[in-house]
Amino acid sequence: MQIFKQKPLIVLVKRALFAIGCVAVVSATVPVQSQTPPPPSPTRLPSLGEGSEMTISAERRLGDSIAREIYRDADYIDDPLLGEYVQGIWQPLLAAARARGELSPEMAERFAWTIMMGRDRSVNAFALPGGYFGLHLGLLAVVANRAELASVLGHEMTHVTQRHIARMISREGQQSPWLLGAMILGVLAASRNPEAASAIITTSQAASIAGQLSFSRDMEREADRVGYGVMTQAGFEPQGFVTMFEKLQKASQLNDSGGFPYLRSHPLTTARIADMQARQQLLPPGPPLRPMLDHVMLSARARVLSRPGIDTLRNWVAEPDAPNFASLPPVRQAAVLYAASLAAVQMRDSGAARALQKRLVPLTRTDAAAARLTQLLGAEIELAAGEPVRAAALLDPDAPGRPELLMLGQARLVMGQPAALADQAERLQNWVAVRPQDAGAWQQLGSVYGARGQAVRAIRAEAEAQVAMLDYGAAVDRFKAAQDLVRRTGANAQPGDHIEASIIDTRLRQVESKFREQALER
Repeated sequence: MQIFKQKPLIVLVKRALFAIGCVAVVSATVPVQSQTPPPPSPTRLPSLGEGSEMTISAERRLGDSIAREIYRDADYIDDPLLGEYVQGIWQPLLAAARARGELSPEMAERFAWTIMMGRDRSVNAFALPGGYFGLHLGLLAVVANRAELASVLGHEMTHVTQRHIARMISREGQQSPWLLGAMILGVLAASRNPEAASAIITTSQAASIAGQLSFSRDMEREADRVGYGVMTQAGFEPQGFVTMFEKLQKASQLNDSGGFPYLRSHPLTTARIADMQARQQLLPPGPPLRPMLDHVMLSARARVLSRPGIDTLRNWVAEPDAPNFASLPPVRQAAVLYAASLAAVQMRDSGAARALQKRLVPLTRTDAAAARLTQLLGAEIELAAGEPVRAAALLDPDAPGRPELLMLGQARLVMGQPAALADQAERLQNWVAVRPQDAGAWQQLGSVYGARGQAVRAIRAEAEAQVAMLDYGAAVDRFKAAQDLVRRTGANAQPGDHIEASIIDTRLRQVESKFREQALER
């Protein structure tokens, strides 16, 4: 009987975590202005400790259930260029956390450590149970450099490595059902209306909730402290942590109107601000961080892909023709031209997109990373214009990057040349063998197999894509469809299908087991 009493609470916790997309669940329920700051604490705080009743396995399962819903969300975006850039910051942070002992071998192996991007234009990033993280394009659009983004990601990573989510959920589980329900209602209201949230909390055991708020403030300070150490050990400039804090503090002083939900889930208390100011004073004097060409171009990409609306896109396309454009610094000109060209792609104006991209070439020629982005933008324009041959000519088939791999695959699928499709299938097979969680690569591999008439392999690749997105039910359906196709083809099966059938049988058993476990958690 106990399980029936607890299950609604677990469902509420899942919904609350998914709805607000934040770690500091309870800290989001009170506006920053109403908080009484805690007394200052030493710069080097002791770890808050494990203190969690939720196991690593249970937290991962909870995270999987939330991540599965995010993958299904219409705003989820798998952009190879932005994803590659974020991973270039994320992987050094993970390595630094392992080197510092913040990330245990068990947690490193059993948690997902996956960043999922959303098209939302709000400035937000969040940690979820089990090593999943969310990143809104709005945040990518406002960070001025790699170090600022590293400061946010390092902070969010620490919420997971220090088991903040697990301890918070365990502590909430000890509250009475009606109190937990009131707290979650406050959280959901805070994501839309802080005043409404305050009213809800006032009527629901304010003293108990105040204790929870104090606990979450400690978590925020610990995430600041450990995250700062992780990002600096990873090689990012410590000024990035300070300048990001200044940016958030300025938004807080302007009474955030909703564009910075990060402020509500990570309130800037007096103690946190004082701690960052103290860190800034310890930094050696130096010039301000210089924005890099590739960063400003990808920041512009994030702005365009966040679906700002047709009027905004038109304004961006026209911006390079403004009278003051020539007086802008070259880095700013590159950002404006990249945004304008990509905006023209979104508006299906390939002529304007090509002209703007050509103006970008001389500005980025001497910067290898920026020149690559300009070249890939050219290929993207040609793909959108229905010119796969021209797109393929701009792509290096031997380049190791995911953007080149998937864009070349798009071009080759349209061209339909057998030799090129065979080569693409081999490249994708090698890619997913090392990166089995890459749903986008599996999906393209399925399309390539389909174009080559390899139906069994195509269906299996589709199933693996569903596994990567944690939709085990859909994966089981596709594996069974592949089995049925093998039975129906019989003696007419293609060479290699019998080997593929054996793989499908094994994978079906594995995924059915995961699907049964998933069903028990609902």
